[in-house]
Amino acid sequence: MTIRVFGHKAPDTDSTGSPIIWAWYLNEVRGEAAEAVLLGEPNTEAAFVLDRWNLPRPAIVDDIAPGEKVVIVDTNNPAELPANINAADIRAVIDHHKLAGGIETRAPIDVTIRPLACTATLLHQLMGADAARMPDWVKGTMLSCILSDTLAFRSPTTTDTDRALAEALAADLGLDIASYADEMFAAKSDVSRFSEAELLRMDSKEYEVGGKRLRVSVLETTAPEIPLARKAALMQAMPGVAAEDGADAVLLFVIDILREEATLLVPDALTRTIAEKSFGVQAAVDTVVLPGVMSRKKQIVPVLAL
Repeated sequence: MTIRVFGHKAPDTDSTGSPIIWAWYLNEVRGEAAEAVLLGEPNTEAAFVLDRWNLPRPAIVDDIAPGEKVVIVDTNNPAELPANINAADIRAVIDHHKLAGGIETRAPIDVTIRPLACTATLLHQLMGADAARMPDWVKGTMLSCILSDTLAFRSPTTTDTDRALAEALAADLGLDIASYADEMFAAKSDVSRFSEAELLRMDSKEYEVGGKRLRVSVLETTAPEIPLARKAALMQAMPGVAAEDGADAVLLFVIDILREEATLLVPDALTRTIAEKSFGVQAAVDTVVLPGVMSRKKQIVPVLAL
């Protein structure tokens, strides 16, 4: 039976690229039949990476058959996985996020969670000496994942390990990191074709804070004026998205990659309370600028309070 490799719902570049990388490794190095799949449409940056490295777009799946062999990468949170994930034959979990809990397996499995900025960096470590066998398209995918998750080393999640690997991969490929990252971020910033609801779900994760279920969304962009020009429409769409997703509120952070700051939209009293208690700011208007805030994983989620 073929092993399906996938990341989280609303796949970004790391959750699109890492399944592809690990499926290559399982197929070509370990001799195990594997297929990369996605739990949703890749975002615009991930789509750019697929085109840039001439990668076939993985199939999109909604659920997993009971007993199906799977490897989970870039998440360990059941809320970001198919509802029937615990019925699958989970073979491994490879991740760089905090341990969420809730995944159940049929037998002991390999679980690797390390404090790195990117799952692809962790995959490289797990490959060991076999990483030397990576073809250029795998190297390019891995480089793309690292640059995306570190925001080209601007994110506070960046480690020396992530940076060193990205620089080595870029050298092997003859790429200038700054120029290539600019291409990726330009693709990520082109969100004109997406509805407000799609933007709110594009890069989002679910968390519970103070008894409230929150959908915490980020839009990382080099052109924050584009999504912020749709501020009123985005705030109007938030209650409907929250209701459909079983959440109490949607928090949207527009991350300005170049200015290294986040703008939080404040549509209601609940969000205002969260903003003031979490970040120590006065949220008297419908947006709050948070200088230096770049990472949901490290600077947003850990401080959320009610």
